[in-house]
Amino acid sequence: MARVVFTANLQRHVRLPEREVDGGTVREVLEAVFRAEPSARGYVLDEQGALRRHMVVFVGGAQVRDRITLGDPVESGTEVCVMQALSGG
Repeated sequence: MARVVFTANLQRHVRLPEREVDGGTVREVLEAVFRAEPSARGYVLDEQGALRRHMVVFVGGAQVRDRITLGDPVESGTEVCVMQALSGG
């Protein structure tokens, strides 16, 4: 199982407690979370199911590369962290 953590700034909009879920890819892990918390989907994914532009996901401390299909592998025991991307100047 992977441990999924959503940052506090996302939790201001929708309740996303830390949870452990099964899944071999980022997509599978996120879908498991969305089954329990359906309102989270719209904050994280766009209408085509890709990661929204303002979101970023880290798996074991490394940023995911596949923002479209979310096919990056997730090993059991790994932390998946979902947060808003920051930008500025």
